[in-house]
Amino acid sequence: MASAYNSKDYYPRPDFIHSNHRWTPINEGWSILFDDEDVGLREAWHIKGIPDKITVTSTDKIGEAEAQKLAAFPELKEKGFKAPKAQTRENFKKPINVPFVFQTPASGVFENDAHEVLWYERKVVDPREEEDIKAGDKVLARFGAVDYDVTIWAAGYPVGQHRGGHVPFDIDITDALNNAEKGELNLVLRIRDSPHDLAQPRGKQYWAPQPESIFYTPSSGIWQPVWLEVVPSARIGDSSAGTVIRSNKISEGLLEARVATLGRRAGHEYSVEIEGSLHGLSIAKKRESLPGDKDYVSVDLGLSLSDEQKAKAPQSLTQAAPLDSAECWRGNVALWSPDYPTLYDLAIRLYDSNGKLIDEVKTYTGFRRLDWTQGDRTFRLNGKPLFQALVLDQGYWPETGMTPPSPDSLRTDIELTKKMGFNGCRKHQKVEDPVFLYWADKLGFLVWGEMANAYEFNEDYAERFSQEWLEAVKRDINHPSVVTWTPVNESWAYPNLKDNIDQRNHIRSLYYMTKTLDPTRPINDNCGWEHVITDLSTFHDYSDHPELSKTCATLEGILDKKLGGRDVFVGPVSLKDGRTDEGAKHKEGAPVLCTEYGGVNIAPAKESEKGDRDWGYTTASDPKDLLKRFEALMQAVVKGGHICGIVYTQLSDIEQEVNGLYSFDRREKISAVEVKKIVDAARQTYYDSLPKDVLPIRG
Repeated sequence: MASAYNSKDYYPRPDFIHSNHRWTPINEGWSILFDDEDVGLREAWHIKGIPDKITVTSTDKIGEAEAQKLAAFPELKEKGFKAPKAQTRENFKKPINVPFVFQTPASGVFENDAHEVLWYERKVVDPREEEDIKAGDKVLARFGAVDYDVTIWAAGYPVGQHRGGHVPFDIDITDALNNAEKGELNLVLRIRDSPHDLAQPRGKQYWAPQPESIFYTPSSGIWQPVWLEVVPSARIGDSSAGTVIRSNKISEGLLEARVATLGRRAGHEYSVEIEGSLHGLSIAKKRESLPGDKDYVSVDLGLSLSDEQKAKAPQSLTQAAPLDSAECWRGNVALWSPDYPTLYDLAIRLYDSNGKLIDEVKTYTGFRRLDWTQGDRTFRLNGKPLFQALVLDQGYWPETGMTPPSPDSLRTDIELTKKMGFNGCRKHQKVEDPVFLYWADKLGFLVWGEMANAYEFNEDYAERFSQEWLEAVKRDINHPSVVTWTPVNESWAYPNLKDNIDQRNHIRSLYYMTKTLDPTRPINDNCGWEHVITDLSTFHDYSDHPELSKTCATLEGILDKKLGGRDVFVGPVSLKDGRTDEGAKHKEGAPVLCTEYGGVNIAPAKESEKGDRDWGYTTASDPKDLLKRFEALMQAVVKGGHICGIVYTQLSDIEQEVNGLYSFDRREKISAVEVKKIVDAARQTYYDSLPKDVLPIRG
């Protein structure tokens, strides 16, 4: 199962490749030990190595009595892990297949008991050659994602730590390798992932051993790829380090780049060059000197083709983007869209003061412009109304949990979604592996970026979530496929928005911090209801089609109270301490989208085939009935003419939530061809409903 992750054919960041870096996957050879009494630090495992086994005594201190109460989900609030009373047992060090977590079969461990503290270790050999060492090159241990809080030692030396289960980080292990005997050392990780701390962002990971309702198997430890990379001491930083590539000025064809550098030496001069090309046709390049007081430089590069260049366009380009198509071109600028996902290749180069090439990155960009501010309830892409037919995609697989079975599985999910006529997804309660966004860019697939939420609001949560959310935005900011940011879902971690100003202000802070980083995309502050400050008016409604049709027939129905009497927008508040909050309301003309609905499962043909916990929001009698219900639900949402986008729940079954269009192992439950006809018809219904004065906007 782990073989694809051990292959050098699959570089974990295909969107940002350093031409002169060498990399080595290190997903093999790991061991894991559960430190249930948290003795590892005291016994110096990080120095001595992880023991083969330990004896632990379970008590009832981790049980229902101490499990946090979850006010947002009263029917689940008493659930929690239970440990046997006063039971002595042995925990053994075991091999584990990284990047699969111990709760999954693919890991080779497959254990669903609660383990808050985990230790990983593996031997690491210096990947540098002698010339690399002489040049002063560094060795980074790069982690795609580790859930949740990790401290790392190399040869017993502390080399770094990171908090946040969905975002990447790099650890420099060069000094440890330089001092290691024969260039080999022991890499040790101590990971803490609390099953009970509901202020820890966890998304759909359940805090009890048996998944139920809308929650799934927890995911602890390393769950995205790990690799070593040999890098020059001065190098180009990726988006997490501050490199931002903007290409939303589609009329001018102007690329606006902020290129960050890492490891620059004080007093030394550097320059950065960017070259843009299209299907092998070099268009332009420009070099700028790195300012002496900054670790980044701004480079503006015009990438509009000259008439001569356009006349020489290679056949591969003219086939992918016909020259006479207004969908594909704005003048001499090739556009990105779901139907024509044309990408410009970019080479970013770093030079020293002697003009010597130090580092080079191969990446790309797509020229596209988003507009949601015209006041006519329309979301536009490249100046034209866009109907977003999205599916809720939660990114779980049967044997591997949150980790795809292989990198190719991410491409497959996009292809399966497009096969059914959808043009994108809302990636739900998860920051997906960046390979997913690479394929979304390449294949033309819209993505709403989202983070894993927590379930309790306090100062710990506010600090943790703010940090991790901004890291997630920075990681994904350069992908043209990402068209909306959604930090919060259904008030999770904000149970008292109705009258709690502090909770409202934290959502506002997320909105403004995100807008500061990225003013080019809309922000959906709190998807579903209780909006505090938002660019889009989104709502969730899992009613069956007759009631849903009635709701979506008028704007008043759409903005009426939702599940549990929740307001779609928070109202004004006056507190006894004198503080007031004016609340929020729907902006006239703002785009309205139904961002969760559907969720229909199929009743099993035989009672014996039904799982104890299987469920859906509504139930179809058979596949034919599901198709009929799907069509009715699609039309119920769009025929009123108020909604410019939808998110259908969901792409596939996940564990006990069996309301997907595909099964958990991605088999069609109903004909993809027939589903596509229905989605296409709903899209046409939307376009037919547009007023004649809703015209394309030049950008």
